[in-house]
Amino acid sequence: MAVWPEAYERRILEEVDSTLSEAARIAPTLTGPVWLMARVQTSARGRRGRAWTSPMGNLYSTLIYRPEGAVPQIALRSFVAALALFDACVAVTGRAECFALKWPNDVLLNGGKLAGILLESLSQGAGTMHLAVGIGVNLADAPGADAVEPGAVRPVSLASELGVLVTPEEFLTELAVAYDRYERQFMNFGFAPIREAWLARAARLGEPVIARTNTSETAGIFETVDADGQLVLSTDGGRVRIPAADVYF
Repeated sequence: MAVWPEAYERRILEEVDSTLSEAARIAPTLTGPVWLMARVQTSARGRRGRAWTSPMGNLYSTLIYRPEGAVPQIALRSFVAALALFDACVAVTGRAECFALKWPNDVLLNGGKLAGILLESLSQGAGTMHLAVGIGVNLADAPGADAVEPGAVRPVSLASELGVLVTPEEFLTELAVAYDRYERQFMNFGFAPIREAWLARAARLGEPVIARTNTSETAGIFETVDADGQLVLSTDGGRVRIPAADVYF
């Protein structure tokens, strides 16, 4: 069993509006990185302000810390978090072949959405900035298909797809250990090895996808992720780099 990494504090909350909101509240008082985990969230949120359902038994967590590096480098922590999530899933199931990473911030299990990541930067004045890495994982339960927008991948859970029962605390330990490992790699060697590892686990690489924003839609072949973390599509009009979007298959 994994051992909790000493450099990180862990705080378990019985109930909170959201771990991301709690991270913002405690950020000014922190002296080191803290993993927050809630058993119940009453007002969780996902990308673009979407509601995030929070049934009991799933993982609702946020890592809050002060990362090193320029702002563009800080944003690349979404790839660090994705790799950590992938490794944690493999650690508790032993089934690497079932998981894949969906750009920009989801983990898939048998093609369905198992987990999501949401990064928020928190400025504290005088140039001080914390990063909140929100992570939700459907361990015990998943929302119904009617809870997601049309065209989105179906939500799944570890329990429903693989029959694996793991507690949020157990999964959080595996996640924290893996995140610490990839964060150290990122700080020592930069984004290149993180990018390579992410691409090796990428869903639909080399296949047609659609990238949608609030104002546009781009269809093309998922060619790669570039050195800035942007999605690169090969389209009829040439190569297109997309910094932020939702991807549909």
